[in-house]
Formats: sequence, C-alpha cells, structure tokens
Amino acid sequence: MKRLMLVAILATLSACATTAPGPVDQRNSELTQGNVQLNLQVGKTTKAEVLEKFGSPNITTRDGAGQEVWSYQRMATVSQSSSSESYWTIFLTGQSKSAAGFSQTSRTMTLIIKFDNKDVVSDFRSRTSDF
Repeated sequence: MKRLMLVAILATLSACATTAPGPVDQRNSELTQGNVQLNLQVGKTTKAEVLEKFGSPNITTRDGAGQEVWSYQRMATVSQSSSSESYWTIFLTGQSKSAAGFSQTSRTMTLIIKFDNKDVVSDFRSRTSDF
C-alpha cells in the first residue's frame, strides 16, 4: 500500500515538472544582422564555421565565376494583443471603459554568402525587411 502511494505521488510530481519548449531549430534564432556582422569575415570564415553558426542554407548555387553561393532566408511574424478594462461606480451612477488592440509585424532576413575555391568566405551581403 505504501509503495503504491509512493508511486502515485512520484507520478504526480513528475507530471507537474515540465520544461518550456525551445525553438524548433535553435540555429534559426542565430540568423540576425548582429550575428552576421560578428561571425562572418571575408578571407577568414570557413564553410564549416558558417554551418556551425547558421545551419544549412536554404539554397546552394554557383555564380557566373564558378564560386559557390549559399543563401539563407528566415521569416518571423510577431503578433501582439492588449486589452484594458476599468469600471467605477458612485452611488447610482457608473462608467465603464474598455480598449483592445492588436498588431502584427513580419520580418524577413536574407543572407547571401560567396565562397572561394578554398571554402573560405569571399563576399557576403545581408538584408532585413520589416512589413
């Protein structure tokens, strides 16, 4: 009986202990304008370092000169809503007030990296768009 009770308590406690879920892909959050400027250096950064920092590219191609080109594109949508309500009464008189708001913004980050024949960054460009 005591053993059954102990198992029930442990099962209840373990069900209550949860961890917050992380992003679907941790590397998605690394692709920011600041991280691009901090981590990419022409003539120094290698393909392996780019993969480690930003993950796999969305598209890989070659340009007219034969250089390998990696393209990254990430999009995020942020939604925010707010509401407030107040009510006051003086004897038989009353007033109520309510307000609600909703806003949604989208941001796109595009990063294009060119590599030389030694798999080192030869050029890169990035752009952020908000709409």
